[in-house]
Amino acid sequence: MERRIARFSQRIEFQKNAVTVDKYGNHKNTWSDYYSCHAYVSTWQKEETESAITTEQKSVTFEVRFCSELAEVASDKYRIVFRGETYNIESVDMMNYQNQVIRFKATRTVR
Repeated sequence: MERRIARFSQRIEFQKNAVTVDKYGNHKNTWSDYYSCHAYVSTWQKEETESAITTEQKSVTFEVRFCSELAEVASDKYRIVFRGETYNIESVDMMNYQNQVIRFKATRTVR
């Protein structure tokens, strides 16, 4: 599957979750910038209605060129920032482990 470099035209930022301890010993989850790269972005939206609350769910697929920094990204400790919006990673597809492209499926939920 050939990927053209021109398709990877959108800049995205990966953030990593870490637990920090303040001077009083309180544990706090914090997000720090981890890695920035260009990606191909594909979006679609769907609406779900549950008990009189309508939720709009914006699903996005991010495709990035393979690199060692992104090979360790997992859905439970990382998230993606794209155009000022934060997306939670749902799944990571290594694309048959060919070390060319990694696909991240992510969602942003707005109420």
